Amino acid sequence: MSGACMAFMNLCGFLIAGPVVHSHANWRNPQADAHYLSLDYYIEIATTLERGKFDFVFFADRLAVGDRFGGNLDAGIRWGDQDATRLDPLPILGAMAARTTHLGLGATRSTSYDQPYHIAREFATLDHLSAGRAAWNVVTSMNDAEAQNFGVDQHLEHDKRYDRADEFLEVATALWASWDEDALIRDKKTGVYADPSKVHYLNHRGPWYQVRGPLNIPRSPQGKPVIIQAGSSGRGREFAARWAEVVFNIQPSPAKMKAFYDDLKGRLPDYGRCADDLKVLPAIMPFVGETEAEAREKQRIHNDLVTPLVGLSTLSGHANYDFAKHDLSEILSAVDASGTQGNLQNVVRLAQERQIDLEGIGKLYGQSVTVPQIVGTPDTIADYMATIFRDGGADGFVISPAFLPQSFDDFVDHVVPRLQSAGLFRTDYANTGLRDNLRS
Repeated sequence: MSGACMAFMNLCGFLIAGPVVHSHANWRNPQADAHYLSLDYYIEIATTLERGKFDFVFFADRLAVGDRFGGNLDAGIRWGDQDATRLDPLPILGAMAARTTHLGLGATRSTSYDQPYHIAREFATLDHLSAGRAAWNVVTSMNDAEAQNFGVDQHLEHDKRYDRADEFLEVATALWASWDEDALIRDKKTGVYADPSKVHYLNHRGPWYQVRGPLNIPRSPQGKPVIIQAGSSGRGREFAARWAEVVFNIQPSPAKMKAFYDDLKGRLPDYGRCADDLKVLPAIMPFVGETEAEAREKQRIHNDLVTPLVGLSTLSGHANYDFAKHDLSEILSAVDASGTQGNLQNVVRLAQERQIDLEGIGKLYGQSVTVPQIVGTPDTIADYMATIFRDGGADGFVISPAFLPQSFDDFVDHVVPRLQSAGLFRTDYANTGLRDNLRS
């Protein structure tokens, strides 16, 4: 690698508070136990990512045990799919905040099964306690199992849940702004705590929400959390173009990354925004070795640990569709499903282009949820990332670990120094706040 870049790439660590991540082999790691029910497990990961000068970590989340595959929970629980166990990420981020000083802290919360006031309080609190490092990964949720845990038989139709999410963000944003920046006085001599003229009611009344306000928390260090989003459908991209500051996406190749990047950035002017207002971070799963052969062996060990049924169980939850209706030898064509559209399109494209049957799709999905596996030496992986970054296909990357904690250790110890020596990544944090670090 050689040369320098005008701006640093951004890096994010992907997590799920459970036994698997995109990798469904994680809990079967032959070299280490994944103590995912232990706080120390997450603290170790956070300190590693901060040592590597990552911008932030974020937890994906969902709100139900997966039972879409076969209409029951057998496969998901038996084989440990993505929804077999998920701890609530917000308490974990609170603990991470106490053990880090710069790493951004992101959690998923759903606009379909929560209320704006509750979400606004959660993230304002996290932003205060972390000195301005909070981020909210906004999701509209995926499937009927989540709906049924909140008194609803069927998950809201795809575009309607984005309509609801638009209003949710309008309300949450207004709540975060309901205290002026200088409203808090705390004058001990006069006894005046805050200026009531600078704390404002919302009196919001819309089709989905009625919220009076104001928030009962003063303005936080960032004003509001950094907004993360991952929608890949047309409606999801419009939502991201309006609201998101970071977009996480899964694309199978550099060409697809570039096409997604250009499409999303091209939507920003419609919302009065410029390209620098939004960071686009595709996911990659690196396997790092001193030699190519060593890296390939790490990948082989990992991929061999995945059973097709665990991937099909997770895919069924993601798509809100029962893939058990199909024979394992079938090659998928079009599937009419109401869940996440980007992953479903990736799966159908893979099946058709490579003529992979459903069993093979389940194996691939369990290995990485279609996140591309990048295999090689530190220089090879750094060069791959640098090329995409310099060609305008990404503002940085979401690093999805194959095995924890080793994958993050390997990346931080061996790939990050290559990126730093090429002038592509920071050698230290320039700021404390997440939003400032993302823009620096």
